[in-house]
Amino acid sequence: MFNELWGVLFVCVNFALFLLCYRWFGQHGMYAWIAMATVAANIQVVKTIEILGIVMTLGNTIFATISMTTDLLNEKFGPKAAKRGVWIGFFSLVAVTVIMQMVLVFEPQESDIAQSSLETIFGLLPRIAAGSLAAYFISQLLDVRLFQALRGKFPEGRQLWIRATGSTMISQLVDSLVFCTIAFAGVYPAGVWLQILITTYVFKFVIAVAGTPVLYIARRFRHADSGAE
Repeated sequence: MFNELWGVLFVCVNFALFLLCYRWFGQHGMYAWIAMATVAANIQVVKTIEILGIVMTLGNTIFATISMTTDLLNEKFGPKAAKRGVWIGFFSLVAVTVIMQMVLVFEPQESDIAQSSLETIFGLLPRIAAGSLAAYFISQLLDVRLFQALRGKFPEGRQLWIRATGSTMISQLVDSLVFCTIAFAGVYPAGVWLQILITTYVFKFVIAVAGTPVLYIARRFRHADSGAE
């Protein structure tokens, strides 16, 4: 039961930090959040946990906030700003992957205590990063397009929950399928892999739905916009 209760707190903390980032730094804060969240999600995903008897990886919560961020950028600043956010996240992950692989190549000093831990965390990163890059790039650009398409069908400023939830429902399904196939196929037994795929999608979608009120709150932050230009 600990993981379930801690997980609720974890989600709330992620949402609170997301709101603070936009409240304090506006549009630039959302770009910074995407860069941070993209890297953090790909570190967290190495760890598997069990919630309600189901095996899942960490990283789903903060990764779901990336879609929330692009939706907020799309809503407040338009698709061009949202696509810029997607590219920032893409570059951040590529840069960290390259740098950390170079770090691992250095020969550690005899008293070093970090090498084995870094290898554990970042040793799988190239495959995870490849899956994440492909999934992220495809799904986030799809999310931006779907959000815009739904905004064309519903009045500006209304039904944000339809635009956000509808675009996320489809884009996160694509994201989960692409990522889990590239990152984990053959790494885990088929049953565990399928559990990870299903729970990854369901959990991301649940987080996206739970985050809809957070988007409504963020949309009301008027003063953050003026400081972003």
